[in-house]
Amino acid sequence: MKLIYTNENSFLVSNIKNIVENNGLTAVLKNEFSGGGSGDLAPLDTWVELWVVNDADYDRAMGIIKNFQDSEVLSDWVCLSCGEENSGSFEFCWNCQKEPPK
Repeated sequence: MKLIYTNENSFLVSNIKNIVENNGLTAVLKNEFSGGGSGDLAPLDTWVELWVVNDADYDRAMGIIKNFQDSEVLSDWVCLSCGEENSGSFEFCWNCQKEPPK
């Protein structure tokens, strides 16, 4: 087994696990319940970890994670209808509910 991802946010780690497993790899979570040790353990030691079971899948798993992280960045956009700036995560203009430009 090899460590492929860790983060202080357990929801992000679980999401990455789902993505890795949906690509046909077997992965397991470790430290899921170590948060109770915060204060007695170093903060990094309580983060949830994602491990790929088969060492041969390590490079593929890291590529899957990198592709996901690279695709997460969404550019802000300006509504063509009303001119308001919108966050890249908005599917519609916050002001006039029009769709972003294609």
